[in-house]
Amino acid sequence: MADLITIDDPDDPRLRDYIGLTDVELRRRREPAEGLFIAEGEKVIRRARHAGYEMRSMLLSAKWVDVMRDVIDEVPAPVYAVTPELAERVTGYHVHRGALASMQRKPLPTADELLHSTRRVVVMESVNDHTNIGAIFRSAAALGMDAVLLSPDCADPLYRRSVKVSMGAVFSVPYARLDTWPKGLDGVREAGFKLLALTPDEKASSIDDAAPHRLERVALMLGAEGEGLSTRALMAADEWVRIPMAHGVDSLNVGAAAAVAFYAVATGRPGN
Repeated sequence: MADLITIDDPDDPRLRDYIGLTDVELRRRREPAEGLFIAEGEKVIRRARHAGYEMRSMLLSAKWVDVMRDVIDEVPAPVYAVTPELAERVTGYHVHRGALASMQRKPLPTADELLHSTRRVVVMESVNDHTNIGAIFRSAAALGMDAVLLSPDCADPLYRRSVKVSMGAVFSVPYARLDTWPKGLDGVREAGFKLLALTPDEKASSIDDAAPHRLERVALMLGAEGEGLSTRALMAADEWVRIPMAHGVDSLNVGAAAAVAFYAVATGRPGN
């Protein structure tokens, strides 16, 4: 059973994991280096625990103590009860959902380990917007993609905003980072995957004509918002595919495009 500890000093060192949650650069440096991430909101905290992540501590405003009572009773980690005002001073924002947890990261699998046991893989290049990362993971989970591979410069899927937007889907879709880019794509191809680069380029095949759902193993490549896939990534692909557009629209937000493409890859039947 966790200890419920009331704290009224924003400088209390026990709150260190929660300092400056709106400072993106600070959190990017600290969280991976210290092996932690922040889960925000009751559902996300529960999903993180269900996925096997160990809790370091929990930060709750008073009205959330009863809501999270079962978690408090189950975990050995300390639980800090604070006022909403103190939580805002520590984190840098008004914590609307009233519950935060600092969770311990797990070691990431290697790309080779993921490729060995998967058939439908997402490959992201330079996707640095945390909202897009979260949206893509949520669609990947919902539409039956097996795993995600990230280029070395992609944003952290376990950053608080990514976790929140994904509604915890980042916990259910395994992911790994490729060590080199785009050289790392060679290993994906050698594992038997066909590399399909999603691009609005008019030279690309319609994704319907490419029929990715009929392929034994597919790796769908996505680029960052605006820039799309780099020339080097496009050249490394086996085929370029595009989503047919109407009404003169030339492209979609990468999160929306990913969902459409995942549906095509999975033939519209999540889990198949």
